[in-house]
Amino acid sequence: MNGDDDGAAEDQGAQPWVPAGAGVGKLRAAAESCRGCELWQDATQVVFSRGPARARMMLVGEQPGDREDLEGEPFVGPAGRVLQEALGEAGIDEEAVYLTNAVKHFRFERRGKRRIHEKPAVSHIVACRPWLEAEIAAVRPAVVVALGATAARSLRERTERIGDVRGQVLETSDPSGTPLVVTVHPSSLLRLRDADDREAGRRAFVADLRTAAALLG
Repeated sequence: MNGDDDGAAEDQGAQPWVPAGAGVGKLRAAAESCRGCELWQDATQVVFSRGPARARMMLVGEQPGDREDLEGEPFVGPAGRVLQEALGEAGIDEEAVYLTNAVKHFRFERRGKRRIHEKPAVSHIVACRPWLEAEIAAVRPAVVVALGATAARSLRERTERIGDVRGQVLETSDPSGTPLVVTVHPSSLLRLRDADDREAGRRAFVADLRTAAALLG
């Protein structure tokens, strides 16, 4: 794998392989040929999205994990189960939301037979941003939820401290200016070892999802 490129500029603009004005189906098909960064070389496949093409809520994560890379759909691993449970508790129908990621290919470090998740570099976020903008334009959600710092950076085009902005109603930086709620990535709850911390984290996560749901009227 190539090293981080966190000094990359964030003004690369639209990529030629992102079809302008396309619907979700056409975008998904076109993404299979994306060569915007080097991640496609090692990933099993592009992992684009799942959910209704006209969903009122869009949830944006970081990148596919190992399970997602193998199965070709976002949020089908352990973090996906945490998200599913939190959505249910928040009164949100999982089948009615559009799920995607800021980065569409799995970035990992190989250790023997294992593939260990590696955080995307800024260059990867920038390269994939035209896809995310195209998805927002196609789906036209009433609210977008950024799950974690990588998603927040992509949607806001600047680094955000999750603790400073989580649960607030912001706006995406793309031309739509869609209302945006920032929260943690569900995988962060899996890393909490203390039971009380996990419960507090779960409650706060559900509260953020309820804030987003309230914007749907």
